[in-house]
Amino acid sequence: MIPIYLPNPSISIKNINKHTIIDMIRFIPGGVSRIELSQALGITRAGVTTIINDLLAGGVVREMNGSHGRSRRVALEINPQMGLALGIDIGATHISTYLADFSGRVIQESEMRIHIDQGPLPVLAAVDEQIHHVLDLAGVPLSRVSTMGIGVPGPINIDAGMVDTPPIMPGWNRYPIRDELQARYGIPVTLNNDAELGALGEWAYGAGRRHDNLAFVKVGSGIGAGLLLNGQIYRGSTGSAGEIGHITIDDNGPRCTCGNIGCLESLAGGIAIAQTMKKEIRRGQKSILDLNALTEDLSYEHVIDAAFKGDLLAQNIINDAGYRLGTAVASLVNLFNPGIVIVGGGVSVAGDILLEPMRKAVRDRSLAATSSPLTIMTSVLGKRAPGMGAVVQAVSQVLHRQLA
Repeated sequence: MIPIYLPNPSISIKNINKHTIIDMIRFIPGGVSRIELSQALGITRAGVTTIINDLLAGGVVREMNGSHGRSRRVALEINPQMGLALGIDIGATHISTYLADFSGRVIQESEMRIHIDQGPLPVLAAVDEQIHHVLDLAGVPLSRVSTMGIGVPGPINIDAGMVDTPPIMPGWNRYPIRDELQARYGIPVTLNNDAELGALGEWAYGAGRRHDNLAFVKVGSGIGAGLLLNGQIYRGSTGSAGEIGHITIDDNGPRCTCGNIGCLESLAGGIAIAQTMKKEIRRGQKSILDLNALTEDLSYEHVIDAAFKGDLLAQNIINDAGYRLGTAVASLVNLFNPGIVIVGGGVSVAGDILLEPMRKAVRDRSLAATSSPLTIMTSVLGKRAPGMGAVVQAVSQVLHRQLA
């Protein structure tokens, strides 16, 4: 199922088909031809040609020639000259900014360190700084940017354009993020949860291609999940779906940032990994890491680096985090039966040190009917996934509004 656009029931069948065709052209790898569109949608080639001619005349799509065997196949693609979009991923400790054209090609990108708990005013000021930095690097004026997508690590009220009681975003509750940015830049802005955007980015351009049902689990400082079900992002009734980091794993575990005890995030998130490593070193466990020699506070990146260098303590801590992560993911697999689980976020760079115990826990704790055909892998897009999802969402809004 390709479309991510939900048409208004009052619009014509031709326009519904036009919206569907746009998403097929955008998201089928290698482009799609008129005859393939006709076959997929069950409408005549003449009907498809009428719609395509409209889109060509409006400069929304263009033809790209490609030969396949003896036949000549003329595929269609989104015209990258339609406009430029900004995709911004605000994490717990970073801001990643991507400037892309409407075909999804990244033109320029930048990243800076920031702590989201500083609150909206300093963080959004840093976002503004990053936007102008990326545009300066690309030699592009702000006036050429048509739309912007933002991802943040908290539950989103989509209609209001703000976060709702986010556990790791003190000071942000019900702050009008979307409206403030729309007023500041004078362009449409979309706001989504970062893990949801990771799922969308991987579905559009990464490991999730051709998967209608997938879960993207972002393991960074905290843990969240984005769910794509039947080709649509599943947000739940209040926008809080996918908060897998707050599943209780240990009734006697540490207190989580959300206030509960023994949440997955408090046991397997990046902050928890770093805290566990520090505690074990102070207890006298052997490690190549020397807390006194570090010029900055020990982070999960230090632990992963030590694990790659053969540090047994670091490897065991990441292994434990992976198994706990798999315990929670097993419940998700039993409930939603995704075809693929994609692990992203900063901790995912640990690779199989994290994933192998995670896969084992999923096999141990989920039904064979759900886990045996399941693929669990790291993100193909890496740290770009949420930012590219933000680009997809932002471009979708503008394209479909223009078509409507």
